[in-house]
Amino acid sequence: MPRQYFGTDGIRGTVGKSPITPDFVLRLGHAVGRVLRRGEDRPTVLIGKDTRISGYMLESALESGFNSAGVDVVLLGPLPTPGVAYLTRALRASLGVVISASHNPFEDNGIKFFSAEGTKLPDAWEESVEAALAESPVWVESAQLGKARRLDDAPGRYIEFCKSTFDNQLSLHGMRVVVDAAHGAAYQIAPKVFHELGADVITIGCNPDGLNINQGVGATHPEALVRAVRANNADVGVALDGDADRLQLVDANGRLFNGDELLYLMAMDRLHRGEKVVGVVGTLMTNLAVEAALRTKGIELVRAKVGDRYVLEELQRRNWILGGEGSGHLLALDKHTTGDGLISALQVLQACVSRQQGIAEQLKGVDLCPQVLLNVRLQPGQDWSRNQKLADLQRDITERFGGQGRVLIRASGTEPLLRVMVEAFDAAQASRCAEQLADVARQS
Repeated sequence: MPRQYFGTDGIRGTVGKSPITPDFVLRLGHAVGRVLRRGEDRPTVLIGKDTRISGYMLESALESGFNSAGVDVVLLGPLPTPGVAYLTRALRASLGVVISASHNPFEDNGIKFFSAEGTKLPDAWEESVEAALAESPVWVESAQLGKARRLDDAPGRYIEFCKSTFDNQLSLHGMRVVVDAAHGAAYQIAPKVFHELGADVITIGCNPDGLNINQGVGATHPEALVRAVRANNADVGVALDGDADRLQLVDANGRLFNGDELLYLMAMDRLHRGEKVVGVVGTLMTNLAVEAALRTKGIELVRAKVGDRYVLEELQRRNWILGGEGSGHLLALDKHTTGDGLISALQVLQACVSRQQGIAEQLKGVDLCPQVLLNVRLQPGQDWSRNQKLADLQRDITERFGGQGRVLIRASGTEPLLRVMVEAFDAAQASRCAEQLADVARQS
């Protein structure tokens, strides 16, 4: 069933334009509250946010919407998305809510939700919320109105949780780590996690002003991390995105590693420790070279739709542990219920410490197949799926590759963009084909 507001990761858009306006967000809180009240008399909801200036406005609107439906609210303040997921489960709350637009610029914002178990919610739940949004509001009586309070030690609780996922027989003593929090939700938390595990920490992207989230720093701009690692002679660099649910890593040589490579490393570390890894879940975008390398180790790669929620659904369906995306969303379900940039970084660093090997050394023999990804901005009302020339060209290129490359065309779930990806062992060929496809896509 098509949804009007929810995309692949909650509801997202430009602040001040529908649906990211205070009146809609108030209605959203009220609608979600009514859905929650169907299952329990007095639900409690946690609300966390990143560092965008619009977070104050949207937080107030959500709080009022929930209270008007008879739902209590606990305000967590700036906290990474996976931190909200963790506390929702730990505090036995009914729902976790995050106000964030993740890697988008500060002008955007969004709302996403976590279940009482700390997991992303299914499509059916989102459809029930949209149905409630279409109904007239039903305000509870004054005696039933919800209350709101703040949880002052939310960051400290999450820091301790992150540290608990790192082997307590190991430490990061002697390791110099550059931490880039993208001026986002982890700006205070991430440096403390690595410091308290023994690392010498250098920070960039840890001075938010409400307007600079993801601006030239973080997982979407890893060049800043590369420069900082080299300038400080660091052993490793960790870059998170605005809500800290994904990461990029850089080694001492300034080499950048993406999520596909880190997923492979995490699987290999499990094997090294004697654990059984039957399979891992990637996405339609997962690099062919990683799939081939996993196969040589007897590990199956299953591809889910793009989006960490779909990776999670596939992991749960197969009862597997590890999954992720090249963008840096990584899941280790024996550590957390959702993707967590900090915990994923700790898993990689734990492997480096325990095996006494750098990231590059652990990835020897895994040479990524060149991928070219182009974004084509869609015009209002533009239906790219009806572009027959694009479909014909995609089929022609795929046939020419003869199994030595792939073409993937999909609409972004968070922005008005068409993503054109071409993967081939010949980088020049991949680039040429991607440009051809993008040109034809613009003509639709």
